[in-house]
Amino acid sequence: MAAIAVAVLAFPSGIVAAMADGSGDPAAVKSDSGQWTDKDGNPTFKVEKDGTVDWGTYIGFTRYSAECLRCHGPDGLGSTYAPSLVDALKRLSYSDFYATVAGGKKAVSSSQDLVMPALGQDKNVMCFVNQIYTYLRARSDGAVGRGRPAKHAAKPADYEKSVDDCMG
Repeated sequence: MAAIAVAVLAFPSGIVAAMADGSGDPAAVKSDSGQWTDKDGNPTFKVEKDGTVDWGTYIGFTRYSAECLRCHGPDGLGSTYAPSLVDALKRLSYSDFYATVAGGKKAVSSSQDLVMPALGQDKNVMCFVNQIYTYLRARSDGAVGRGRPAKHAAKPADYEKSVDDCMG
């Protein structure tokens, strides 16, 4: 699939948005418990003009750092043995990302042997897969820079319950 150009736009409402990635237009249209979705129902980010990120993007950063960084490197930029997820999300849809995280992937060629373990049974990943995707989507689209987001939206009142329900 051809690379898709990314343009960052500032809207009059003060919202910063980017266009487009493997899942299409990332514009946030609906929020549920701090997790925004785009017009197609895919997890997405919402970054205010002052740099404040939504709760889902912030939690995505923290969960990425805890669960994914050791292979995919800081800020999703890749390592010597795992690809850049910032680059990958420019062409991967949400469903492709989810399938890879849950089911794993093996890509073997004459120059490399890449293995992504299946994490579908790991609640520390799967309970936060939407937020991890949201953070990486924001990084891929250029809406969030490297490092911990300096400002984030408040934790939604029902967030802990939703985590407890998933973790069991």
